[in-house]
This record gives sequence, C-alpha cells and structure tokens, in this order.
Amino acid sequence: MMKISDRFSDLVCSQIRMAIEECDGNEVFFGGKINSEGIVVSVELAARGNKESVPLQLHELSSCHVVIHNHPSGKLIPSQADLVVASNVAENAKGFYIIDNYVSDVYVVVEPIKNAVKTKIDTNKAVSYISYGGSLEKKSNHFEERPSQQKLLSSICSAFNNDLIGVFEAGTGVGKSYAYLIPSIIWAAKNKQRVVISTGTINLQQQLAEKDIPTAIELTGLPVKFILLKGRQNYVCLRRLADQINEPDLFASEDNQLERIYEWSKTSLTGSRSDLSFMPSDYVWRSICSESDSCMGMRCPEREKCFVMKIRKEATDAQLLVVNHHLLFADIETRLSGVGYEDTAVLPPYKRIIFDEAHGIEDAATSFFSQEITKFKLYRQLRYLYRTRKNGSVAGHLFTLEALSTVSDAEHIIFAIESVKTAMQELDEATLAVLDMQSTLRISEQTAHMFLSIKKEFENLGTSLVDCTSLFRKLIDSIPEDNRETQPVWETKNILRRLEGFAAFCKTFTVWDEHKDIVFYIEKQKNSGQKNYSSPQPFFCRFVQSPMEIANKMNQGVFEPMESVVCVSATLRTGRNFGYWLARSGAAYCKDNLVTADFPSPFPYKKNMLFAIPSDAPMPESQDFQSFTEKAVANLILSACGRTLVLFTSYEALRATWNYCRVQLEGTDITLLKQGDDERFRLLEEFKNDFQSVLFATDSFWEGIDVPGNSLSQVIIARLPFNVPTNPVFAARSEAIQAKGGSSFMELSVPDAVIKFRQGIGRLIRHSDDRGCVVVLDKRIIEKRYGKIFLDSIPECRIIYEKLDYICKSVEDFLF
Repeated sequence: MMKISDRFSDLVCSQIRMAIEECDGNEVFFGGKINSEGIVVSVELAARGNKESVPLQLHELSSCHVVIHNHPSGKLIPSQADLVVASNVAENAKGFYIIDNYVSDVYVVVEPIKNAVKTKIDTNKAVSYISYGGSLEKKSNHFEERPSQQKLLSSICSAFNNDLIGVFEAGTGVGKSYAYLIPSIIWAAKNKQRVVISTGTINLQQQLAEKDIPTAIELTGLPVKFILLKGRQNYVCLRRLADQINEPDLFASEDNQLERIYEWSKTSLTGSRSDLSFMPSDYVWRSICSESDSCMGMRCPEREKCFVMKIRKEATDAQLLVVNHHLLFADIETRLSGVGYEDTAVLPPYKRIIFDEAHGIEDAATSFFSQEITKFKLYRQLRYLYRTRKNGSVAGHLFTLEALSTVSDAEHIIFAIESVKTAMQELDEATLAVLDMQSTLRISEQTAHMFLSIKKEFENLGTSLVDCTSLFRKLIDSIPEDNRETQPVWETKNILRRLEGFAAFCKTFTVWDEHKDIVFYIEKQKNSGQKNYSSPQPFFCRFVQSPMEIANKMNQGVFEPMESVVCVSATLRTGRNFGYWLARSGAAYCKDNLVTADFPSPFPYKKNMLFAIPSDAPMPESQDFQSFTEKAVANLILSACGRTLVLFTSYEALRATWNYCRVQLEGTDITLLKQGDDERFRLLEEFKNDFQSVLFATDSFWEGIDVPGNSLSQVIIARLPFNVPTNPVFAARSEAIQAKGGSSFMELSVPDAVIKFRQGIGRLIRHSDDRGCVVVLDKRIIEKRYGKIFLDSIPECRIIYEKLDYICKSVEDFLF
C-alpha cells in the first residue's frame, strides 16, 4: 500500500468519497488526470455498479491518465476482472489504481505515465526566422518582412504553448504556411510530439511536402521528419492488381491500362496514383487500389512489398504528418468508434492539428460521414462473388468456397445473388418512375407520400441482401478450419461485410423518420461512364444518407480531445465576425480555450483592385438577366483583352454564355476555355500559359486555383453564389433553422454565400504586384440590405456602381 497523499490531492480524495457515498458505497469507476508529479488532481465518474461488480466502457476514459476503482470490502487485492481491466488500460498507456471507500488506502496495479514537461516555444525566436536579419531573409533574394505574418506566427505559438483552439483568418499574401509550419516544427522537435497538418486540396499538400516544409526545416535548423500521407485508395494494392491481371474477363476493354499499371508497379517507389504517367479510368483504379476492408494485413502474400504498409511504417516515427481533411476524418471516425486517441488508428497518435483551408471543414466532414448506394456499387461486389464470362463460363469466389466446403449449395446462392440484382434493378426503376422529371428527391414529411412505393422496394432489397449473405455465411461455416484463412475466404468475408452494410443502409432508409439527424435523399444520374453493364435505361439512382450537422461530431472528435487545434484560412469570417464558421464547424463549443483573430492581407488592394457592379443589370430573377450576362461578359472580356476568369453558379448559364461569346469574339486572338472540355489541371495550365485566354468555370474553380501575373487580370462573378435551394442537405439544414424560429436565409444562405464569394474574389490578386478588376453582375450586392455583408467582406478598394458601358471603359483604363 502507498500513502494516499503520494497519489491523490486532498480535493480529489473528498470528491471521490462524496461520489461513492452518493452511490451508496457501491462499486464505482473513475477516470483521473495527473500532474507532472504523478498526483491525481482531477477525477470524473465513469461508471456505477453494485457491491460486487460495475460495467465499464474503456473508450469513455480515453482522455484520462489513470483508471480508479473502489473495493467496498476494503480488500484491495485485484480480482481477475481487475487484472483484465488493468491489462487493457496498460495497453492504452494508462495507470490502474484500486482504493477503499474512504480513500485512505491505494493499491497501484499499473503505474500511469507521468505527463512530460512541455517545452514551450520561444515566440520571439520563432518570429525572428521571418524577420529582418533572420534566416528567411538570408535565404531569399526578394525578402520583405510581413507584420501580419509575424503576428499570425506569434498567435499560433501562443495556441501551442497554452493548449488553445486558435481560429485565424489570414488574407492572401500573409504567408500562413510558414506562420504555422515554424511553430509546428519547433514544437515537434522540442517536445517529441507529433503534429498533423490537414489541408483541403492535393495542390497544397504537394506544395507543403515538396517546398514549404523543407524550407521551414532549413530556416529553423531543427531535424524533423515529415511525411505526406494520402488515403489508402490512392495507392495500388499489389495483390488486387495481380488478381485482375489473372482475371481478364473483368476488364475486357481495359487490359492495356492494367498492363501499364502492372509494369509501372514493378519500379514505382510510392505506388501512388499521382505518380502514374497516365490517368487510369476510375473503374479500373477502384478495382486495384488499396481498401481497408479488403486488406489482408499480415496474411497478404504481398505484405513485404505493400506500398501502404511502407508509408505507414514511415509515418510511425514522423513528427509532421501532412494529410487531407478526408483522411483525417477517417482517422477521427476510427478513434470515436472505440480505438481512442493513444493508439494508432488510420494515423499514428497525435495531440495537435493544423487545419489549413479550414473554411472547407464542414463540407469535407459532411462528405466523409455520408453514405451512399448505387446499383453499380452493389453489382461490383456481387461480380466478385459470381459472374458469367463472355464465353458463357462462370467464375467468382463462390466456386472456390464450394470446392473448399463440405456442402454444395451453389445453386441456391446463385439464385440469391440474382434475387439481389433483381431487387436492386426494381428499386432503381421504381425510383426513376417516382422522380420522373426531377433530378433530386429529399425524403421528408412533405415528400413521404412519394417515397411509399420506393420504401417497399428498399425493404425487398434489404431482405434479399440478408438472405444472400446468410447463405454465404453458412457456406463459409461449412469450410474446415484449416481452409478458412485462404485468400478467397478472406476476400469473401470482406465483400459480405460490405453487402451487410448495404442491407443496414436499406433498413435505415426505410425508417428515415426515426433519424432526425440524417438527411435522406435520392439523385438521378446519367448512365454514361459505367463500364461492362449494358442497360437501355440512360439514368440510374444514387441513394444518399448525410449528417444534418457535423458540429457536435467535430467537437467530440477533434476540438475536445486535442491539446491544441489551429484553423487557418483566408475566408473564415462573414462580414466582420467568425460566428457562422464557429457554429458550423463545432469550434463554438470551445468557449473556455478558444481564440480568434484576423490578419489582413498586406497586398495594396486600394491601389491594385477595382470592384465594379453594373447599375443597369436586371435583377437575377428577371428573364432578361441571362441575355445581359452574355453581353456583359463578352464586352468585359474585350476590355481586358482576355485574361479573365468568369465564375458561374450553374453550368447551364456557363454554357449559354460561352456559346454567345464564342460567336461574338470570333476573329479575335482570345481563346475561350470551358470547364468540362478538359481535365481540370490541363485547363488551368492552358489558362496560365495563354495570356489572352478566358476560362469559363463553375463550382470547384471558385477556390483553390492560383493564377498570378498577367494571365488573370479580371474576375467576373455572374451571380452571388447562393446555394441552390434544391440541394437536399442545404434544404434540410435551412428547415431545421426555420423550425427553431430562426431565419435560414440570414443564418445559413447569406454567410455560406459570403464565404464562397470571398473565395472567388481571392482568385484575382495572388502577388503584391498583381493588378486587376472584379466585376459582379448581380446588383443585389448593392440594392439588397444583406448585400452590405458581402461588401464588408471584401478588401478595401475602389468600388464603382455605374452602367455597363462605363464599367467596361473603367476596366480598360484601369488595366492599360
């Protein structure tokens, strides 16, 4: 036994005694946190029981340092159940104590790991690296000290040193990468603690890994290992690739792609899709990429060469991990499901996160935590189990399993598989009939009557899936133990888990009204692009379940368990405050340790940017607005001699305007590029390299593109980027706000549009010497009261509200 004072503070002793008394002296579990001396300084009651036992969910104690259990008998020798708990908590780097009801004695079963004393960042020294006389000036030929960058770096140092949630808006040109990389590198090196840097785009990931991080390491002189991690689906699975090469019937029209990938895989150092010299079809890549639920782990015959295994081994001793938001959320989901935060999940354990491009967190999390099913996703799984080749022969895991088993049930199972396919086809057809001319249907009280016939088909599909998977399970159970670890059995089990997931999806969809936190909707999509599935029907259906809100999950999975989280972006505020973003992202929960600040761009917008709105434009709801847009865009392009990015909110308006301009500008040297005519990267490269080109774009081009210099001198925004009311998730969130008595337009539509609007404007000025014009054809920004929120969100610059002819002349004068 040990002295209680060596293990517990007096306050904690009295708190435990009181909690045990309130439980009538029964068994209780506590989670305790210790200080650097090993004294328990705070406790949280985790579970209550009776005189003999108590239930315990260890994941509920993920943030504690020591698990504390009382023995009402006063005898502190651990029972067998105690030893099991002690073993589990020890694996998670926690201690385990047994105490009596009076907290007078303690038996230490497992010693906790004492908190390491943290070495705080020397903020002045960190700032000196990017100041005059510092290492960045010595390295750069065109160095300019940026006060806003210094202040941002200082704020991030404070967030690390004081375990804060920092939400920082940094305008274009502040230099946010170095501002967060330098503190991250110093912290990781001094405290031997991993930092995760999560971005929204692949381009930024590549820039960080190839340029910014190596430079920042050089600036600090600290030896820190970093690694760029992608989702495992970005890497080829050598076992699956070999299987497809040996099963050419699956890819009759894609053999050349498979052969090229196979040859590349023999010499590739990374196995990453981005390193291929060509872009394989999505259909081929999905069938050979690495997937978590098809990974055989140590049973895999290719484990020694596995690209995912290699990258994960490298990650275990890396101090900086560069990931994207999607991969980070995959890790967070695994930890929330019970793995906890001390062990390796998708990523090695970490306590500090930097979110760059943080404005996209809600969309990224909503996308990740959504689920969907289409007939092609389902058929793809079934084909691995059973399929008919072109020559009439049959193949699939079913026949291997039957050969290994002691029973023969292939005929019944084939019938069950065909029943699933029929049920899926009938669900698709019934849904298309209900949708008719609609492209989207959200299931709600208003549309419930339309869902009745679809619901019946969903139930049939769910039943067919359960029947099919049950027959396969019975077949596997009949296989002798010695043969159950073979590759076909392993892969079949993984496929069955997916099919059972589809069955659960069907069940949830049929009881949609019991899940108020989920948005259920159906989308009609074109059949083109799907391989090897002949169908006279030009459309198919996509059934989706998306979370209504992600704020609570973000708080539970990110902001609450982390020691510090830093969120940076050029567009986090709407108007002049962070309220909207904080509420949507979940950061608003962190009231006690939350800090916010904005760091304006150092660029001379007053001198270098003209912002114009044509006063003679019709309102967007007018039938004349599209024709005005076409004329305005053509004239403005001429005024700028090309060099224009035209941003739309709908592809129909984009196409109509492009067609008009193509005719009007025929005979000029101006090249008109249109989103959808080529791959995104190639379009951007052509736009950058052709100084007289114009790019007509929508949605994804509003953010994440960087075209500095003379290639881009004008951004035209056709309409304010309000989310379309038919977007099912957006509509559901709007209704939820209205139901609470709020204004969905002012609380959701406007701030959401403002952030996207600011991203669009941000495409123009990328360097301090860039000059250009932003022309907004939507005069609601002037004539509607809410327009002031948009205007308050742009940099201070010259604003004109005049007729189109005057604006065209002003653009020409400003640029030339």
